[in-house]
Amino acid sequence: MQNNANVIIIGGGIVGTSLAYHLAKQGIKDIVLLEKDYLAAGSTGRCGAGVRQQWGLKMNCLLAKESIAEFEQLHEMIPTDYDLEFKQKGYMMLAYDNEMVNQYKRNIQLQQSLGIDVEYLTPQEAKTIVPHLNTEGLIGATFCDKDGHLNPFTTTLTYAIGANRLGAKIYKNTRVLDLVREKGKIKKVITDKGDISADLVINAAGPYSKGISKMAGIDIPVFSERHQILVTQSIKQIQDPMVISLKHGFYCQQTPHGSFIMGFGDPNELKGTDTTSTWNFLEEMAQKVLPVLPSLKNLKVVRQWAGSYNITPDSQPILGNSEEVENFYMAVGFSGHGFMIAPAVAKAISETIVGKEPTVDISMLRLKRFEAGNLIKEPSVV
Repeated sequence: MQNNANVIIIGGGIVGTSLAYHLAKQGIKDIVLLEKDYLAAGSTGRCGAGVRQQWGLKMNCLLAKESIAEFEQLHEMIPTDYDLEFKQKGYMMLAYDNEMVNQYKRNIQLQQSLGIDVEYLTPQEAKTIVPHLNTEGLIGATFCDKDGHLNPFTTTLTYAIGANRLGAKIYKNTRVLDLVREKGKIKKVITDKGDISADLVINAAGPYSKGISKMAGIDIPVFSERHQILVTQSIKQIQDPMVISLKHGFYCQQTPHGSFIMGFGDPNELKGTDTTSTWNFLEEMAQKVLPVLPSLKNLKVVRQWAGSYNITPDSQPILGNSEEVENFYMAVGFSGHGFMIAPAVAKAISETIVGKEPTVDISMLRLKRFEAGNLIKEPSVV
């Protein structure tokens, strides 16, 4: 392992690898990425891997729009033999009360003003897109056909390959043990494979980000929480878009291989990085999804698993310079949405580091916002 680096990135998920790629693309040399396991071993490899532009805040819409544009070009940007399995068949978001309808209509106004092609649907129009949708109680829906789903493993590996081709070094199975801080700066990263001096360190450690920040002497307001997910047997294609119901709290999509992936957010879930799964999740998942998509009732579940959301008080990430430690940056606290906005976040942070105007302004997502009480509320969080 090398002894010195200009930039050390801690975490080998989609955020860390896309950061390595974009920093290298900006011309930064001697980039090192440290991953304690294999690439995408944490939250990235355990996520639903959906990508959507249907948000209620301008910043989130722009981050998602920029990210999807990059996902669309990723094969040309970084040619590999990996199939990203990018399925752009849309997201359908269901509304069951007037408050949600009004919110979605406000969202659509914003999204369309930003050049996002989204439309409002009546229940009957929604059923033409998802024929097995039960429209009982449904008032309306929104739909964007550019939203979709990717393979999280091949997408992460593609960014890693791109970073490596541009000179970045990636060390897997390398655990960060401590950070040495002197005079308000991180001087050295101590690992189980040796020590590396650094000019700049980026925390992209996902569910382990709080521990990494504590090594830097910073207590960030995040916690990790288990989220469970399942996949079914493969059947013929019957559902193109991801279906989301904020009322029922679930998301459900059919992959290009024909299996269904689905999950929901449980307010009583375990806090921490435990990724064991439970039997009652299967029952609760069925209770939530079958009233809306009843034809899935006979599908066999192939397996289930769990991952960790790294959650902030406002469910928005912490991005950029920590300010308290001069050379310690953060890309953490994505609250379940890191995969879908990682490319734009990586690009914006890398542009900021080299002194450029970022493509998307992420300054409002600095750590200091919590101290000042400037929480950012996104109305469309699953």
